[in-house]
Amino acid sequence: MKPSSLSIEHLRKFVHSLPNDALTETREAALANIDEHGLPSVRDEDWKYTDLDDAIQISNRWLAEQPTVASTDSLRELVATTISSIDANWLVVESGVVDISRFDASVDLEVERFSDTAAPFVMDRPLADLNAALLHDGLRIRVNAATEKPLGLLIIDGAATDASVSQASIEIEVAPGCDAEIIEYQTSIGDGDHYGNSVIALQIDQAATANYVRIQDRQLHHVQTGRLSITLGQDSRLNMASFDLGGRLIRNDVDIDLCEPGAEATFNGLYLAGDGQHIDNHSRVDHRVGPASSSQEYRGILNGRCRCVWNGKAIVHKGADGTDANQANHNLLLSDKAEIDAKPELEIYADDVKCSHGTTVGQLDEAALFYLRSRGLDKRRATQILVHAFAVDLIARTPIKATRDKITALVEARLANLIQETE
Repeated sequence: MKPSSLSIEHLRKFVHSLPNDALTETREAALANIDEHGLPSVRDEDWKYTDLDDAIQISNRWLAEQPTVASTDSLRELVATTISSIDANWLVVESGVVDISRFDASVDLEVERFSDTAAPFVMDRPLADLNAALLHDGLRIRVNAATEKPLGLLIIDGAATDASVSQASIEIEVAPGCDAEIIEYQTSIGDGDHYGNSVIALQIDQAATANYVRIQDRQLHHVQTGRLSITLGQDSRLNMASFDLGGRLIRNDVDIDLCEPGAEATFNGLYLAGDGQHIDNHSRVDHRVGPASSSQEYRGILNGRCRCVWNGKAIVHKGADGTDANQANHNLLLSDKAEIDAKPELEIYADDVKCSHGTTVGQLDEAALFYLRSRGLDKRRATQILVHAFAVDLIARTPIKATRDKITALVEARLANLIQETE
């Protein structure tokens, strides 16, 4: 079957309807790139497990209507509920529209809109081109000093119509020697079909530390693609945790560039998938110099007819002696209809390195289940204990304390639904 194609005619018409501002030149360049190269398909190696047909069809329906953006009472209520659940200083991107009204401008953070300043972001990926072409506005943030509260980035979408699409683009710089806590929270509401596409770039300067937590809790029939690009300076640190709970089709790309000696990146992920879900995590770490270290661990809990993908790649470039790179992926399958495609990759072009990778796929330990049931627990409670134990370690390692209660509640609620599907 021939892959679906994005309607360039409708895309061009929409791009030309957007305001003439500092983003105009960027939009036109992105439009030209899409016209020339198109969007990824399963014929591309990095996309062979994930078909973007749903995202393209939603986009074509939305573009054909030449839509306008409108907030709803239910969306505004979800915004208020979400930001009140985590104590942070929030910037909101609501259905692609930047809202800084809740942001405390007295803290030592610089915030600019792309539409007010030049936007020289690099579009080197097709979905980043789509993001730039359709972007209403974006945010550029510089963290100059440690703040009392984490910086919260709420990317929230409403799907009240038949089809809707939104874009979010954010650039963040953590100044030299600074410690920063950053929360990315993506969620959605509404019965209509929705496709959200985000591009976030994080630059961690010399001797700076960034603790980053990403939460994805979209409606189970919505689609999301996201790219997070992170550059680490000399002696800088990244501590990151990701949690994927919702969405019908989710694709996360994380690119980490260790371009200066002494940099350390630790990132973990937990994905929970049930009937009808497809969650794809792709990570790439470029070790360009040494010594530097990276460590990633992703865990998945799958039930029903679902499919997940984990592709972790570490590239040790020539001259990056002293590199320490580790990858791990572990999956728990609660159903014989669940599928996981796990692909760890190491490319090593230096000699003095320490690298490892591994992946496991298994089911609940029958002996452990029998033991718990012999102590008076029913099957559901015994399953709940074992599944929770598999996930709780990653939750405990979440680097921002302010998020742990919310993450625990979200994970436990999603796990309860997954376990119910086994009955």
